Amino acid sequence: MGDRVSKTPSPADIERERRLAEALRDNLRKRKAQARDARSETPAKD
Repeated sequence: MGDRVSKTPSPADIERERRLAEALRDNLRKRKAQARDARSETPAKD
């Protein structure tokens, strides 16, 4: 695993990482929006 750290990532690796990070952020954004919607639809149980 130590060899991997010192090796410079290829452009394809960088692009894959970038797309993955963007997809994860987008997914998180959608999940947060869904959670907000779900909370606003359910009345408070107090």
